[in-house]
Amino acid sequence: MSLFDRLRQGLRRTSANLRDAVSAIFTGGRVTGEFLDELEEVLIQSDVGVKAAMTLRDRIQEENKKRNLKTTEELFGVMEELVTEILEGVAEPLKTAPSGPTVYVLVGVNGAGKTTTIGKLAERWRSQGKSVIMAAADTFRAAAQDQLAVWAKRTGSALIAHQPGSDPGAVAFDAIRAALARNTDLVLVDTAGRLHTKGNLMEELRKIVRVIGRELPGAPHEVILVIDGTTGQNGLNQAKVFAEAAGVTGVCITKLDGSSKGGIAVAIADELRLPIKLIGVGESLDDLRDFEAGPFAKALFAKPE
Repeated sequence: MSLFDRLRQGLRRTSANLRDAVSAIFTGGRVTGEFLDELEEVLIQSDVGVKAAMTLRDRIQEENKKRNLKTTEELFGVMEELVTEILEGVAEPLKTAPSGPTVYVLVGVNGAGKTTTIGKLAERWRSQGKSVIMAAADTFRAAAQDQLAVWAKRTGSALIAHQPGSDPGAVAFDAIRAALARNTDLVLVDTAGRLHTKGNLMEELRKIVRVIGRELPGAPHEVILVIDGTTGQNGLNQAKVFAEAAGVTGVCITKLDGSSKGGIAVAIADELRLPIKLIGVGESLDDLRDFEAGPFAKALFAKPE
């Protein structure tokens, strides 16, 4: 199935809600000030973010002066163009190391899908004949290490783990040393999503990143924030906190299949200027896809089949 088809399927609830809401307020077939005010509110409720909603409102007002927009499909066409521009404005592919191991650190709250994303990334690299090490740097939950061990076995990856409660930085250190000694292609570092206080958690994440950079100059090559696509504006708040503390370089949005909160991708790109690098559109191993702005925007405003 193509990326657009998967996105269209995954974003159908978001798209249906948007189309129904816009159709309900565009009753006179004219772009009036009252309509624009209501449209802005609809977009905010669709989780595209306040800033992007205001930008979309202004863009439609401008385009209406040029084109005299009369149908909802014309409106959706303008919105698709602008959302594509917003997403492409910060777009970046996943970085890889020019030589030696590539290192990705995955951060995010518990339950967002970090461990599953690590498993799917490992499978992607292993299917290309590359070697993978997983580092269980979430040492505060015994279950986290167990879950990562399952994924390591399933994907044929090596696992670096310490006793529960040990120093996460030491796990990262050992993983990098092992990768250098074994000429491993990819290191995937799992991290905690919750400690006793938010400050403690963020300091641990900073420490992990520092340790990796000290042992392997230029690493980590990505700090990927994993966000549950069903959380809407809570996801944006998470992104702000982690971006400030952990030097996030990109975002993976999971659980987009069936979510009604797909607009959050627009808010993250527009308000935080963070690229969406990966999206999860299903449960199977190949349902972790590289993000593409055009197909996403098209699916966000697509007609129902």
